[in-house]
Amino acid sequence: MKLTFFKYQGTGNDFVMIDNRDHKISKNNTKLIRHLCDRRFGIGGDGLICLENAEEKEFDFKMIYFNADGNESSMCGNGGRCLVAFAKFLGIIENSAKFIAVDGPHEAFIKNGIISLKMQNIDAVSKIEDALYLNTGSPHHVIFREGIATMDVKKEGADIRYSDHYKTEGTNVNFVEPVTENEFSVRTYERGVEDETLSCGTGVTAVAIAAFHAGKTSSNSVDLLVQGGKLNVKFEEKNGKYSEVWLSGPAEFVFKGEIVC
Repeated sequence: MKLTFFKYQGTGNDFVMIDNRDHKISKNNTKLIRHLCDRRFGIGGDGLICLENAEEKEFDFKMIYFNADGNESSMCGNGGRCLVAFAKFLGIIENSAKFIAVDGPHEAFIKNGIISLKMQNIDAVSKIEDALYLNTGSPHHVIFREGIATMDVKKEGADIRYSDHYKTEGTNVNFVEPVTENEFSVRTYERGVEDETLSCGTGVTAVAIAAFHAGKTSSNSVDLLVQGGKLNVKFEEKNGKYSEVWLSGPAEFVFKGEIVC
């Protein structure tokens, strides 16, 4: 089979994009998806995203996200933003979108090259020892510490991800260091990739809310510095619950190609 693919990245979080409205790829073909995401023997990416037709007419399209290990996964924020850029390229949308993903409906808009994606409401932030835990479409462990620029994120992230507390479902792990009152540096270990990624959209969303929840910022607009660039998260808070959560940043086309698989 000859497969046309597109490569997109959002602050260094890169994805193989497939227009799967004709169902060329089966979600059960984990071997193929893993191969396409392989950086040495395939195309290479932190994940693969299929754009499909939504069953409900109110949505412009459906997002199916796979981790690099080939398994269908939970929500990916940067992937969602990149998919919106891809949908615009395909002519499915103009500058706004409504789409359905594994965690439910999402809205998005494009303005001046920045893609803003509305994330799900967050009703709970839990404390686990010296860290915070919350689900922003994907599960995230957030720990604040100094010296993250020189730490071994892969090793320390894996230690937490495979710890007894998370052994059943696993978790993503975010190491966070304050820069200014409303700006934080973030490094993320992603489950499914099983390594550090240059950026994680659901991760920085979790970090922004965790920072506010922990009193490390009083701002509801937080800038996040990741290895691949800069993202922003805005939200509204009431009685410890968070709504109108928006993740914003660039999402860019990298290249298009064909692969025989």
